[in-house]
Amino acid sequence: MRNRFNAMLLVLLVTVFSSTNLIVLSAQETEFSGKRVVPILEEPRHRTVHVDGDIYLLDVQINPGDMTLPHTHNAAILYTFISNGEGPLFGRVSGNTDYIEQNLTHEVANEGPGLFRIIALTNYGAGVSNLTVGRPQGLAVEPVVENPWFRSYRIRLEPGAETAIQTLSNPNVVVQVSEGKVHVTRSDGITQELLSMGEWAWREEASPYKIINRGNVAVELVVNEARR
Repeated sequence: MRNRFNAMLLVLLVTVFSSTNLIVLSAQETEFSGKRVVPILEEPRHRTVHVDGDIYLLDVQINPGDMTLPHTHNAAILYTFISNGEGPLFGRVSGNTDYIEQNLTHEVANEGPGLFRIIALTNYGAGVSNLTVGRPQGLAVEPVVENPWFRSYRIRLEPGAETAIQTLSNPNVVVQVSEGKVHVTRSDGITQELLSMGEWAWREEASPYKIINRGNVAVELVVNEARR
């Protein structure tokens, strides 16, 4: 009798779970009915500009009056906002790690009149639960974002100023978030020049470099590190 009761309970639970899934799928299909839904890495306005294993750097650009395809977020992501349709945002940083547990499908429109642009760092790795592991060397500022998948730092340099030589133990990207002229060195002696807001330089893990303000105005930069 007990075995029969357990079997009936199992059937009931499976039925309820299946019904719930059908409702969710139906709601998604209704919201984006007739539209092509794609993973974020296949959405054409989310252009992949650099790949390092399971880490992707995206240059998101949505023109005035345009809208993305419905796209699904399924990994941790860190946003550096360059501008929205109304003007510059000077590198405001925010992130979302909830997409790992609960994927989100949405579409984004830009009413204008200007360009909507984000430099986004997506990390498909498992993350590092211990926040103290892999702290950088030579970086004088504290992180403004720190979680198992990312660290983000904001740096301001006066004209002619430069950072100390800094070494991050994870892959990282330097993003210029104000106007100016910046040089980002490399361990092999090559220097990359950044000349405008939204330009970026990728640096490999454990690769020492420094940032130099070569312009005549103060410049601000964001350094985003993908932890693994």
